[in-house]
Amino acid sequence: MAYHADSAELIHKEVLTWEGFGDANRELAQTIADSGFDPEIIIAVARGGLVPAGALSYSLGVKLSDAMNVEFYTDVHQTLPDPILLEPLLDTNSIRGKRLLVVDDVADSGRTLALVIELLKEQGAEVKTACIYAKSRTIVQPDFVWKHTDEWIVFPWSAQPPVTPRSEN
Repeated sequence: MAYHADSAELIHKEVLTWEGFGDANRELAQTIADSGFDPEIIIAVARGGLVPAGALSYSLGVKLSDAMNVEFYTDVHQTLPDPILLEPLLDTNSIRGKRLLVVDDVADSGRTLALVIELLKEQGAEVKTACIYAKSRTIVQPDFVWKHTDEWIVFPWSAQPPVTPRSEN
């Protein structure tokens, strides 16, 4: 954990390193495997859930995966009024009646997970959820969680700003 200056205020943050993510992924995968749940398809909640879902698909030996593109957070502690689905949309015919593991990086408010779960259950799918982190305020408690925290989380894949073209001098 570290302190960072943002907007002239100190915000306490939980910092997950790449090495820590590797450990978290294996521990989370072991918890899922030990539960007896055997997902047929892993669904990532994009963007934050893409890296964790890919890692879990390897750790659990699940080759089928897909993603649902949902936008909710626009910046640190800033959200849209409601989570919204973005195109391209998931092929719902291919998941009908399947065992799905929905993966996201964090269950913060839980509103994104709630939307995704509702849409997938409408397809008759059995849905379980896995998140690296869950916060106490979430309205959806994931079925599988590596760690609980109420801090802002810095993930290794989003710790730095996007890459831009180098200027030629």
